[in-house]
Amino acid sequence: MMHYDLASLAERLDGAAHDATATPQLEEALTLEQAYAIQRLSVQRRLQRGERRIGIKMGFTSRAKMVQMGVSDMIWGRLTSGMLVEDGNSIRLRDYVHPRVEPEVAFLISRPLSGRVTAPQALAAVEAVAPALEIIDSRYQDFRFSLTDVVADNSSSSGFVVGPWRSAATDLDNLGLVMAFDGRPQAFGSTAAILGHPLRSLVAAARVVAEAGETLQPGDIVLAGGATAASALHAGIHVSLEVESLGRCGFHVEE
Repeated sequence: MMHYDLASLAERLDGAAHDATATPQLEEALTLEQAYAIQRLSVQRRLQRGERRIGIKMGFTSRAKMVQMGVSDMIWGRLTSGMLVEDGNSIRLRDYVHPRVEPEVAFLISRPLSGRVTAPQALAAVEAVAPALEIIDSRYQDFRFSLTDVVADNSSSSGFVVGPWRSAATDLDNLGLVMAFDGRPQAFGSTAAILGHPLRSLVAAARVVAEAGETLQPGDIVLAGGATAASALHAGIHVSLEVESLGRCGFHVEE
């Protein structure tokens, strides 16, 4: 394994995200382990600026995306308080490099969860579920990147909106959803696109955080992964998501 200055790479990616400035792809031939180390160091810089860790996001949660990227497992990123956009509020396009949005399901954790768990065990650790929109943003020039580039860049996580929380007993199996721009449907999908059932993503989340020596804590939010392809954002639109049985959420996009 080659030894690189992971801290300086983390500083570079954190700066790109913080200043909304594109950065070249990482030239280093990183391992996935090194990429996650850069991610952790980069997010640590956010925490040192006063943000709080509030959960994780799962990525590559569709088989098609895994095949497309040539991987056999999901990726994940860390969520901080600075990424949370209140439902109905606005974001500024200039705060991002290549912003896109995708519809998701969010879990609110009620008890510590980590390691290899069954779906019933994962569900027992859920306090509530909600519709959610994730704003993803690759900080790399020309929107070109490798798998390790993405992971190091906090798996492209940059913002998210969570709608009203519903009972954890809500059946998430195959719920229809519509993401719209200014009321015009942009993407149609189903919660079944998230690994066949969003709960499988939570089971995977417990496993991957354990592999990193971490635990999902009460109050944490877990974004289960995109249910459709991501759509590029542009200024002056209102983005909304409606999920059957779960409800709505949305945000506005300013210059």
